[in-house]
Amino acid sequence: MLDGSLTLTMYLNATGATCSPLLAGKTNKRMSLCLARSSPPEDLRLSSISTSTTDESLNILESRKSSGRKRSPRSNTLLSPGKTVGIIGGASVFSTLVFLEKIVWWSSRDGEEAIPFVVCNDPQLSRELASLSTLRRDSNSISDLNPIGIIENLRGKRSFLKKAGAGCIVMPCHLLHVWHKEVAQGCKLPFLHAGECLSWELKRANLKPLEAGSNVRVGILGTDSILMARTYQENLERQGFEAVLPDKATMEHLVIPAIEALQRKDIEGARNLLRIAIQDLLIRAVKVVILASDEMQGILPRDDPLLKKCIDPMDSLVRSTIEWAKRKEKFHEETGT
Repeated sequence: MLDGSLTLTMYLNATGATCSPLLAGKTNKRMSLCLARSSPPEDLRLSSISTSTTDESLNILESRKSSGRKRSPRSNTLLSPGKTVGIIGGASVFSTLVFLEKIVWWSSRDGEEAIPFVVCNDPQLSRELASLSTLRRDSNSISDLNPIGIIENLRGKRSFLKKAGAGCIVMPCHLLHVWHKEVAQGCKLPFLHAGECLSWELKRANLKPLEAGSNVRVGILGTDSILMARTYQENLERQGFEAVLPDKATMEHLVIPAIEALQRKDIEGARNLLRIAIQDLLIRAVKVVILASDEMQGILPRDDPLLKKCIDPMDSLVRSTIEWAKRKEKFHEETGT
């Protein structure tokens, strides 16, 4: 249950068919999503974000006290237009909930209200993406698949969230980022990209290379080479990093078997294989390792020393999302809009 104003709405499209449920809310810190409470280790927090925000309840009280003023016409949106984050759920509803929990907790650490958000989570899309994941393993690459229907679906959700009042769009899903460019095409709202957010954070962290005279090396560990290249490698290289991907043997004998072991509920086997895959990148003088897969999150225990060398790129997306919302809130506060 989200403690705060909450709206669960079913929308009808022009044909009368029911669109996906949309969750909108401004929540405070009392939140329970039936998930384990977690905070990122201090050494993985590559950038800090301002947590100052306006208490909108005080603004409402002050507006009620003022006299002789006409009320502004109510916007035909769920939440304050332009200041709300629109979130498109992806392959895993659990990953979407983890992202939401971090948005709420990290943006309200100092007792402030969490940033406003609208979530569109479509179980049908999740099933299609799950099917794509299976086909991807059979075809060895996501590039062999036809994503046109999914791209159009995501564009529709993007427009849907904009109409609901979103001023910024995010997709907390590694797989969806393969088509980020196509989904964002023609979008006039900021459309944050996890790879870009992470690359900028690493750049601001001013990391030093482990080998003199070389660029900082960043390892990328995921389940699909095309996803790793499009989403993370290209953005890292634009910022001057050297991206290091696992070789074919590592993918075939460590990464894919680790995920298969996890699916068989062989947790210990999955942990051992993932540890070896991470160490294989670290001995190649990489500074940090990006875990570019939802399936890899949570395999290693939280006290595993190797996690200190790993980054969840969705954490960077959370921080950038909060930073955008706080900056937008400050602008509205200063301009009175």
